[in-house]
Amino acid sequence: MFIDEIIWLDSIVEKNSVKHNVSIEEVEYVLKGKHRCKMIEKGNIRGENVYSAMGQTSTGRYLVVFFILKEARKVLPISAREMDYKERRLYGRV
Repeated sequence: MFIDEIIWLDSIVEKNSVKHNVSIEEVEYVLKGKHRCKMIEKGNIRGENVYSAMGQTSTGRYLVVFFILKEARKVLPISAREMDYKERRLYGRV
């Protein structure tokens, strides 16, 4: 999935940093780099579904990023965290 723009909300940036210890740079690296993406659920607004992207950061951390795909290849990250054991095994097999 190609992404033209990432839309950041201050509340999400703070939550990812404080709760999950994930930085903006790490999320951007996963979203703009090589990642595995899948639709998680239909969004509340037509055409704005929730997706997950699994990828590895430049420092080697394995992250899963949840985001809403907006129009014109824009994404709105809603959460990012380290993959759990099960997700990491799945990521390694695909």
